[in-house]
This record gives sequence, structure tokens and C-alpha cells, in this order.
Amino acid sequence: MEITAPPRGPGQRRQDVLDRLERELDIWVATADPDGVPCMVPLWFVWHGDAVWLCTRAANPTGRNLRDGGRARLALGHTRDVVLIDGEAEVFGLREAPAGAAEAFAAKTGWDPRGDGASYAWFRVRPLAVQAWHEVRELRGRHIMRDGVWTG
Repeated sequence: MEITAPPRGPGQRRQDVLDRLERELDIWVATADPDGVPCMVPLWFVWHGDAVWLCTRAANPTGRNLRDGGRARLALGHTRDVVLIDGEAEVFGLREAPAGAAEAFAAKTGWDPRGDGASYAWFRVRPLAVQAWHEVRELRGRHIMRDGVWTG
């Protein structure tokens, strides 16, 4: 993929990120355990309200890291069209997540974890920082959210 368009402004980058959050099914989820050992896995997700909602087993490394560390880095795209989201994670029991988020997740993915088993948990990741860029020409201006506030 060769990107030849001029660099996007912050408003266009924000809209492009929001469009991808609606459209894409998988997101890379990077976490770390208390010793700093990293873990990165792809998970299904839904953008609902102002957060990314994930569901995974509460006892697997990603679930434990999200619960215990309360932070995650999420990534979309490939090396020429990158979105990085740093956020705070909050855990919800399988039947504790807001119904709207759970229903949006099920509608998007075709899987409703609420009927699958008690070992799953929901994780809401609220973005604190978002970066978006196409190749090196867009590195300048890539920070489109800081401290939970969109820059443009």
C-alpha cells in the first residue's frame, strides 16, 4: 500500500480513527504483568460510547494484566496506517457490563459472551492518548488525543 495523499489534519485523523473503530473487528491488546512481562493478543472489540469494550477470560494473562495493571495499549492497522490507543482499563463481571455495550459487542462480532460461561469478563478501555499516522510524513501531528481530550 502506497500512501501519496498529503498529511491529514487532526480533525480528519480523528474521524478516520473513529471510522476504523466502528468498522474493524480485531484490535491488538498489549498489557504487562506486575514484573513487566509483556503480553500482546488480538481480540474482538466494539467501540461503544467513549471506550473500547473487550471480552476475554478473566484468568488468562491479558485478563489478569488488564484487571491488575489497569492499563493497555491498543493498536489497529499495519505499519503504514497506524492507530495506537493508550488507555485505562476497568473490569466488569460477565453480567455487570452495561447492556448497551454487551449488545453492541454481540451485534458486531456475532458472539455474546454472556451466554458462554462465567470465566469471561468485560474490560472497558477508556482512551487517554491516541496517535494516528500514515507513514513517516504524518509523524508530526500524530498525537490526536492527550489526557483523554481530542486535540482537533
